Amino acid sequence: MAFSYYYALITFAALLFTVTEGTRVRECKGFQGKLANESVSISSCQEAPCKLRKKSDVIVSVRFTPENDIAKFLTHVHIKLLGIPFPFIGVDGVSACGKVFESDGKTKASCPLKKGKEYMYQNSFKVLEIYPTVKGVVHWALHDADNKKDVSCFEILAKIL
Repeated sequence: MAFSYYYALITFAALLFTVTEGTRVRECKGFQGKLANESVSISSCQEAPCKLRKKSDVIVSVRFTPENDIAKFLTHVHIKLLGIPFPFIGVDGVSACGKVFESDGKTKASCPLKKGKEYMYQNSFKVLEIYPTVKGVVHWALHDADNKKDVSCFEILAKIL
């Protein structure tokens, strides 16, 4: 009987670790904020290279705390191939305000975002069939357009399959 409780406890702890662990990413060069690996989660990807399958949906979640109030909040998302950035259609350059939640990840937040308050950005995007089958570095930034600086910025090696 004690063995089954021990087994259940170990299984629960392993499951909890898996659910709360983020995706291992690296901060963008020159990024001035704080980015912990547990603050970024990419569906079906714990570490690089992420496998982005054509005709699939990818969910990206990022925890962040703005240093300023933010009225105009944008996403900058591209993949670098041979040093040239190619934007993700429908994600790059669009407003992030509609994709922001309170820190619980469930309650919708809205812009303007408040300085010093933790938020969760959640977005889903399609890996389009027109994307080439390549391996490159995905750059994902949440950008405060009024203050002209990134609030969160990470990069990760990915393969589009």
